[in-house]
Amino acid sequence: MKVRFWLVVYRVVFTAFLVSLAFQPALVGAEGFGPFPVRNFQPIQQLVLSMPGDRAAVLKKGVLDFRLELAETASIFRDQGPQASVTMKFETLRSGMFLRYGATERWELSVEVPVLYRNRGFMDGPIQAVERATTGLAPARDALGQSGYVFNISRGGRTVASGREGVVGLGDSTVMSKYQLLQETALLPALSVRTALKLPTGDEGQFFGSGSPDVGFGLAAEKGFGGRWVVYGNLNGVVPTGRIAGVSLQPTISGLIAVEYLWSENLSITTQFDYYSSPFHGVGTRTLDKGVTESVLGFSYRLTQHLLWQGYGIENLDFITGSAADFTLSTLLTYRLES
Repeated sequence: MKVRFWLVVYRVVFTAFLVSLAFQPALVGAEGFGPFPVRNFQPIQQLVLSMPGDRAAVLKKGVLDFRLELAETASIFRDQGPQASVTMKFETLRSGMFLRYGATERWELSVEVPVLYRNRGFMDGPIQAVERATTGLAPARDALGQSGYVFNISRGGRTVASGREGVVGLGDSTVMSKYQLLQETALLPALSVRTALKLPTGDEGQFFGSGSPDVGFGLAAEKGFGGRWVVYGNLNGVVPTGRIAGVSLQPTISGLIAVEYLWSENLSITTQFDYYSSPFHGVGTRTLDKGVTESVLGFSYRLTQHLLWQGYGIENLDFITGSAADFTLSTLLTYRLES
């Protein structure tokens, strides 16, 4: 998977560079579309609040964004330890409905309501083919090759988490706020402070929600360079409450760095790197105890003046072995209403 991903990155960036040498379309009033709204899609760690990637700039007063996001995540883990074990092989479709509103010239409010569907999915065959042709079949995928769907976490010989196949359920909703502290200047980046509150609306029995609220705080920055490049940064901290599968939770940190290349006013290519610490500690499995490192590559394309289409893929870099979801493929549509 990693060889395939970086080959794609190389080809996209190299092609864009060659074409840009031959033709540079005018960028009159163009601005970046921002980092992709990624989060930790690992199926158990994502039950704790994960603040999605965001830009520092806020919506203008009175502007309303409606966004629909579909993200398909393939997860596979076979982690056996003396204290606990994790065996998972399934895909999760996360459908997120997101509303964002410019309350003032510097203050933005938003709310997200996700729906989750856990299933066997469709990516196992293609992923196996790519792994066999490149790095070789991953040990977990090789061991669970004959299993279509598995979801079991045990601790002390007792099952503490499982979920049925084919179940659809509401996930935990999130209310967010963003206040812009600094406008971008020739020397300084734009800077905003973010807050988030996760509401326990998800089905705790099917592990679509944690059953408890979480609180998050963060900073978002962005700065343009050379008329065609925009760099984004996010740094977040989350304080979870309650327990998941009987396990206590600890505060988490997350962050991203994203670089966007503006090909035109309507099209850009973005790559970003994300890190998430784990809300679990001392469980006894890498899947739960270790953090997640991932890379993202995708595009943003303005279909009409008010409609934006984005697509991206997330690849597990595995700097911290055995904890991240295998691969995520996502597409988003955002419709903007201006007063």
